[in-house]
Amino acid sequence: MLQEIRSVRRKTVMKSGRFLVQTLADFIGRQSLIGDQPVFDRSVFPWIEELENNWQKIQAELNEVLNSRHSLPSFHEVSPYQKRISKGDNWKTFVFYVFGDRFEPNCHRCPQTARLLEQVPSLRNAGFSILAPHYHIPPHRGPTNGIVRIHLALKIPRDSQDCWLRVDDRILHWKEGECIVFDDFYEHEVQNNTGEERAVLFFDVDRPMRLPGRLLTQLLINVFKYSAYVKDPMKNLHFLHRRTAE
Repeated sequence: MLQEIRSVRRKTVMKSGRFLVQTLADFIGRQSLIGDQPVFDRSVFPWIEELENNWQKIQAELNEVLNSRHSLPSFHEVSPYQKRISKGDNWKTFVFYVFGDRFEPNCHRCPQTARLLEQVPSLRNAGFSILAPHYHIPPHRGPTNGIVRIHLALKIPRDSQDCWLRVDDRILHWKEGECIVFDDFYEHEVQNNTGEERAVLFFDVDRPMRLPGRLLTQLLINVFKYSAYVKDPMKNLHFLHRRTAE
């Protein structure tokens, strides 16, 4: 009987939580100054041009990082909350920012990339995302639509049609030196059906919104920053860096 009560209570809490998350997302969507669609034109952020103009400098630093790819952590080693979608050594990451907090060792190692990221307004998260050949990142969603995700393509398989990103009902293909801008609160997944790895610089920025939406997003991000969702990745990054340096 007690177990049944706990099960009902757990389901009620989960259902209430999903309702609250969706209610907040609907409000933020109405506050958006750039629309509320899954994918955006790159022109919504004019400063993207500076990154695209310097993409080869970023690519050169990525290549240096990839020379020691064996020491790079898998995504779930940094963020344990990603274990469902990150398996083995198939999805590696090299983090620069976690919800506004800069990870100095990696920024020091890639000074050109760090300099360019410093110029990005309202930057929240950033890092290299490196996907192994023949790996699939299952459908998932980001925590809030108060931020917008951007991918700058740095290393894309020659058979680019077999390496894609789905956001809601849109299938997107990366092109080296260009950015893809999307709302990762929509369900999305990645498939690399090729024999080559795929690498992008991913980064999250605040969605342009009216004042009430900006205030709500800042409140949500403050909650994230003081939760294990953010504290664990930063703690793990420092631990993994010390282990590698030994």
